[in-house]
Order: sequence, then structure tokens, then C-alpha cells
Amino acid sequence: MQTNFRKAWLPLALCGALLTGATSCQQPMAGTSKSADVTQWITTPDQTLLFQRQPTALKFAAAASATPATIEVDDSQKFQTIDGFGYCLTGGSATLLHQMGQAERTALLKELFAPDAAGSIGVSYLRVSIGASDLDPVVFSYDDVPEGQTDPQLAKFSLAPDRRDLIPVLKEILAINPSIKILGSPWSPPTWMKTNGNSKGGSLKPEFYDAYAQYFVKYVQGMKAEGIRIDAITVQNEPLHPGNNPSLLMLAEQQAEFIKKSLGPAFAASKIDTKIITYDHNADRPDYPLTILNDPEARKYVDGSAFHLYAGPIDALSKVHDAYPDKNVYFTEQWVGSKSKFEGNLGWHVKTLMIGATRNWAKTVLEWNLAADPEQNPHTPGGCTECLGAITINGNQVQRNVAYYTIAHGSKFVRPGSVRIASTAEGTLPNVAFRTPAGQTVLLVQNDQKTSQTFGIRYHDKTVTATLAAGAAGTYVW
Repeated sequence: MQTNFRKAWLPLALCGALLTGATSCQQPMAGTSKSADVTQWITTPDQTLLFQRQPTALKFAAAASATPATIEVDDSQKFQTIDGFGYCLTGGSATLLHQMGQAERTALLKELFAPDAAGSIGVSYLRVSIGASDLDPVVFSYDDVPEGQTDPQLAKFSLAPDRRDLIPVLKEILAINPSIKILGSPWSPPTWMKTNGNSKGGSLKPEFYDAYAQYFVKYVQGMKAEGIRIDAITVQNEPLHPGNNPSLLMLAEQQAEFIKKSLGPAFAASKIDTKIITYDHNADRPDYPLTILNDPEARKYVDGSAFHLYAGPIDALSKVHDAYPDKNVYFTEQWVGSKSKFEGNLGWHVKTLMIGATRNWAKTVLEWNLAADPEQNPHTPGGCTECLGAITINGNQVQRNVAYYTIAHGSKFVRPGSVRIASTAEGTLPNVAFRTPAGQTVLLVQNDQKTSQTFGIRYHDKTVTATLAAGAAGTYVW
């Protein structure tokens, strides 16, 4: 029996009990069978299949494919190493998770984060906000002081706002997957550091560059003291979008100055190995990260550049990579609108992000955001009111939405340390291939047509034949 999770809600305890046999819960089944040459995991736009392992194994044969389209996978050509696939764990997401019953939350977190486990989608990367994002219930920083006051010595710095929900949830996640990577991104500095004294908009005052650099140092050190390693930070979420709440306008020249004069030296002096990633905004402005990377003093502190795709083409990521191939590229955010359709989102997100971003050198693909309630809460005043979570949490009931499945198509089998390998581009069958640390080959394919397609997969002079329904996504593992 197929269950449509956009309409059906099940308590986690019941959902977990169903994992051992039937797929009524639409959970991932156990890992690759040793007897199968190729296992198939399929999601269809009509949701009759939701990241479901298919009962028919595909067998490689020496004969050439008789199909009009064949995807050739070549593991002799290697590209970037993958850090992981996952979500933005907003403060609001953490609150909803933390309010669940312990048993239900543990079951859900294992389903999301347990590596290489039956019933888990194996999420391996998270992005959290440094201070509040617009999907927190209220705006806050870690150093809020009364209006008119400043605190350049950061005497009042405290992670207390995150100790209510975010830090406890992160500790539970780390207990399940100790190797998960965490990226921190600020939406705004403390308001006393800003030109307008407001959480929304304004710019960072140059006289507080050093203080803000120490704010990052204290954040990384404070999280480490909680047992939470911050693998990387971006300097500013969406630095060219000062209309959100909270937000900050930070032009490329300002970010370069802040990195080379304050943030980079502060991390070096404190022996912090957390990566510094620049930009963290749309692909329509590759000139922004290139401006920073063109500055040799800033560049020496920068690990790479992060992108969203609310504007611009995904191949802009390759433009930045090609200019500085020694610097990494990350894809760190894309939303799903609560009023949009599953079928349209499935095709676009798999084709453009899971396939498109990784074919353009991204080491991560992250969806925005992990969880919201049925009314797309919580959010700040002026924050996003239509951001659909990868899961919807209503008390102890969980609904899995389209971003849950799009990420699952990469996260379960393309484990951290996997390397993208070559696969031929087929216009109606966008695809990307990987070689995992365990020696498996993983091919992600999306049927970009309104009719079913049968195609070949050729690897080491052998071929299998597969069929994908119109608009469907498939992960093939051997």
C-alpha cells in the first residue's frame, strides 16, 4: 500500500514499527542487496513512490544498450569530494523538534541522521544560524545590550538563547552521527555594531570589525565547549539582501576588508581551524565572491564560496571554481514555497540542485529549512511566512515533504568523502555520478520529460537498462 505523506500523518512510534516490512510509511528500506547488480530507489511526481527501493534488481550485461539514450559512467575521471547533503537547522526547527516527546524525537532524529542505517536517509551536513535567522520566533544576537549601549569587549556575550533548543538538539544529533558537519551563518551582528542600530538592514560599522571578529571566535569556542564543532562559517547570510529580519548589507569590498583585517587574523591568532566561506547568496552575482578572491590578503583566509539560487544560473558556480580551482564551492540554501506543488519541486530541485550544483563543483547541497509547523511557523516579524520545511511537525506527528525526498536521493548513499566522477550529459536525463568511500558507485538521474523514458547505464563496458516515469527521480547504486 502506498501512503501519501502530504495527506497522511503518522506518529513516529508507529512509523518506526512499519520499517521492518511494508513501505506504508514511505521510509527508506534496508541498504543495497548483495545479490543485485544495481538497486533502484525511485520518487515519482504523483508520490506513488517516495524514495522507495524497487523490488526488481538491474543486472549488468556485456551487450550494448538498445535504448536511444545511454549514460556512460567513467570513474577514471574524478572531480570534487563531497562534504554532505542536508538542511538548514533553524532555531524554529530546533524548537519544534525539542518540543516533541523524547521517544518520538529520537526516532525522527535517527531516521534523519543515522549514517548507513536501515530506515535512515543519512543526512550528513547541517547549517545553523549564528544568532537568530528569520525562522526563529524572535530576533536575538549573543550580545544584546540596552539601546544606546555598546559592548566592544563582548563582556555580555552568551550562547544562552541557543541553549534552550538548538544546542540540546544538536547534541542529540551528534550522539547519533558524531561526524556530521555543521556550518554556521549569521543573519545580523548585534544591533549596536550596525550603522542603523536595527536588526533589519544597515551595515557593520568599521570601528566594530575587530569586535565582530571576536564575536565569531567566541561563537566557535563556545560551541566547542558544548561539544559541538563548527566545521565552517559563512561571513554573512545573503549580504546583498538587507530587507529580511534580521539582515545586514555587506558589500563585497566590505567583506574582503573584514576578512583580511579582522576575521582571518582573529581566527589565526586563536588557532581556530573553522573554515571561512564567503558570499552565501545568489548565483546571479559571481562577481561578489570573485572580488574577495581577487584580493590576495583576503583570499589566503578563505576556503571557498557559498551560493543560493533565488536568482542566476547554477553554472555560475563553475565560473567561480574555474577562476580559483583551489577554492571550494558550496550550495547552502534553497527554499520550497508552501503554496507550490510537490511534482514541480521534485523535478526542479533534483535537476538543478542535487544534480546541477554538484556537476558545478558544489561540495554540499542544503535545503531551507529542516522543519516548520503546519502554518509555516515559527518566524520573526517580517520573516518568511511560506517556507515549507523538509518535514512538517505537528506535536509528535511528522509529515515528510518534497525536500525530505530530494535530499534523501543523495544523502543516503553519497556519503561524506564520496567523489564526483564523470557521467555523460543526456539532455532529457540530467544525471550525476559518485564513487563512495566504501567503493560503491551511485548515479542520480532525473527524467526531465512528460513521458516515461527507458535508458541505458554503461559502466566498465557493461550495460543495464532502466526506466523512469515522467518527472521521476532515481538513485542507482552498485
